[in-house]
Amino acid sequence: MKKFSYLALLTVAVAVAAVLISEAPVAEAVTCSPLELSSCLSAITGGTKPSNTCCSKLREQKPCLCGYLKNPNLRQYVNSPNARKVASTCGVAYPKC
Repeated sequence: MKKFSYLALLTVAVAVAAVLISEAPVAEAVTCSPLELSSCLSAITGGTKPSNTCCSKLREQKPCLCGYLKNPNLRQYVNSPNARKVASTCGVAYPKC
């Protein structure tokens, strides 16, 4: 009788674990592309207010910012005072890489 109750308990535990795993949120991978931030170009180079599209794209690309800072061709834009203002205005923490 004990073997049956342990087996039943194990079966229920496995079933619950399977349900929890299947319901777990899956993180979406971000495709790092600096071109996604083209809507921010005027705000970064000219100091204008960032658009809603810019802020949305900046939030999407946030995991990529350290990589952009390491790129010598992009560093000057991403590390500029205006880029920091854009990040702040959009509510995106400036990365500490």
